[in-house]
Amino acid sequence: MNELEKLVSDSFHAQGLMRTLGAELALVADGEVHIALPFSPTLSQQHGYVHAGAVTSVVDSACGYAALTKAPAGFEVVTAEFKVNFLRPAIGERFLAIGKVVNAGKLLAVCTGEVRAFTGASAKVVALMQATIVSVGPR
Repeated sequence: MNELEKLVSDSFHAQGLMRTLGAELALVADGEVHIALPFSPTLSQQHGYVHAGAVTSVVDSACGYAALTKAPAGFEVVTAEFKVNFLRPAIGERFLAIGKVVNAGKLLAVCTGEVRAFTGASAKVVALMQATIVSVGPR
C-alpha cells in the first residue's frame, strides 16, 4: 500500500457511516477514489431502491477522498457543498461511487462524482454529483 492509499484508507476506516453502510474502498489514485456499496435491504427506501441518502453518502465520500489525494500534506478535507442529480432509481446488486477531482486549488477542490448500479455485467449511472471540498489545516 502506497502513502496515498494509506492516507485515504486510514481515514475511510475511521468513518462509522461507511462501516454502517457496508461500503468499501475499491480504488485510490491521485485525484480519483472509488467506493463500492453492496445492495442491502437495510439501505432501501419504501419502494425497495437504495435510499438516496445512502447513494449520496458514498458519492460524497468518494469525492471527498479524491480531494484528499490533492490536499496539502497534513490537511484533512470537509465538504463545503454539493449537488446531486438522480437519473433513475438505484436498483442493482452492487453500486460503485466514483469521485474525481476536476480542479484543486490551495484550499478548495471541485469534484465530480457518479454512482453506477450493477446488475450482472450491465451498469447504469444512477446519480451524478458536483461537490466543493475544503482542505482544513492541522489544529
